[in-house]
Amino acid sequence: MGPYSVLGDMVSPRRGGRLQAALVLAMLALVSAPAFAQVDLNGGWQALQHEDWVERGPGSDPVDYTGIALTDAGRARSLSYSYAQYALLERQCIMYTPQYVIWGPQGLRIWSESDPIRGNVVAWKISAAVDRDIVTIWMDGRPHPSDNAFYPFSGFTTGRWEGDVLVAHTSHIKAGFLRRNGISSSDKATADWRIFRHGDFLTIMVFVNDPIYLAEPDVVTRSWALDPKAALAPTAAPCVPVSELPRVEAVGTVPHHLPGRNPDVNEMTDRYRIPREAVLGYPETLYPEYRKKLKADTFITQDRCKRYCCGWVALGDPGSSAPGLTCITNGTDKPNTTPLGTPFIPPPPR
Repeated sequence: MGPYSVLGDMVSPRRGGRLQAALVLAMLALVSAPAFAQVDLNGGWQALQHEDWVERGPGSDPVDYTGIALTDAGRARSLSYSYAQYALLERQCIMYTPQYVIWGPQGLRIWSESDPIRGNVVAWKISAAVDRDIVTIWMDGRPHPSDNAFYPFSGFTTGRWEGDVLVAHTSHIKAGFLRRNGISSSDKATADWRIFRHGDFLTIMVFVNDPIYLAEPDVVTRSWALDPKAALAPTAAPCVPVSELPRVEAVGTVPHHLPGRNPDVNEMTDRYRIPREAVLGYPETLYPEYRKKLKADTFITQDRCKRYCCGWVALGDPGSSAPGLTCITNGTDKPNTTPLGTPFIPPPPR
C-alpha cells in the first residue's frame, strides 16, 4: 500500500512516507505511555509510621481535639464518647469510615480492575483492614446514587485523573469517627481525595467536609513507601465479636458521658499544661494568631518531654527515641542509640 492510498493525491510519495513514519512513531508512543498522564498505583505500600505516629499507634489522648475545627454539636457529640462503647457485641465489628485509610496504622494494597473487552481501568481498589472495608474508586463515569440509597461501610467513591493526580470524591459515608478518641463524623460528611505517586512513594490527601460536626474541613495527608515484598491481603480476616464486658451488655444501654460529665476533659491540661479551651476543637485554635492568646494566658511550656517523646523507632521501648531527640525515663536523660528499623526486644527479667 503506497502513501497515495492512505493520504490521497494531495501528498507526494516522499512526504507521504515521512508522514506515515511519524504517525507510526506517534501511535507507538501512545501505546507505551499512560493515557491522560495517568500513573500506575498498583502494588503493596508500606506504612511510614513516623508521620503522626502517636495517632496511628497508641491513638490520640482522651479529649484531644487539637487540629480539628468542631461545631458546638461536634464538640458535644465527641465529649459524650466512651471507649467502653466498643465492648458491646453489636458495636465491636462496626467499621471506620473509608477516609480512615489516612489514620489507620496499616499498609495498603492498591490494584486496578479493567474492562475485559476494552482494557480500560474501571475502578481502583484500596485494601481493607480489620476495622475498615475495601475502598472502591469508580473510574467509569457512573453517577453517585440518590441520598436515599444504601450507605455501605465503604461509602461510594468516584474518581478521575487530573494530570498525574487521582482525584476522588466519596459520598454515602456512615456516621462514624474521625479519630479513635471519639471525634465524630455524621452521615452528611463527604471526603475529597488527592492521590499522588512520586517514584516509590505514595501520598494520599483527604479533605473531610461535615456540615453537622465540622466548622471547617479536616485536611490530612499520609505517605507510604512501595514494598515489592509486601504480601498484604485485599481483605482482612472477618471480625468475630466476643463478650467483653457482660455487665455492660446486661444493662442494655450504650456507655456514654452526659453533658459536663466527661472525666477526661482535663487530660491535656493536667498532663501538658495546655488550657482546656485550646484542646476542645474551637476553630480559632487552628490559626497562628491563637498563639498570642496562649502567651497572654497562663500557658507554661514544659522544659522536657515526658511522654511520647521516645518516638517511633522501637515502639514500646522506653529507652529509644527518634534520631536527635532525648527520651526521658524516670527523670533520667537517656539518648537514643537504637538504629532505625530495629525491632524492640524486651530486656530479660531480673
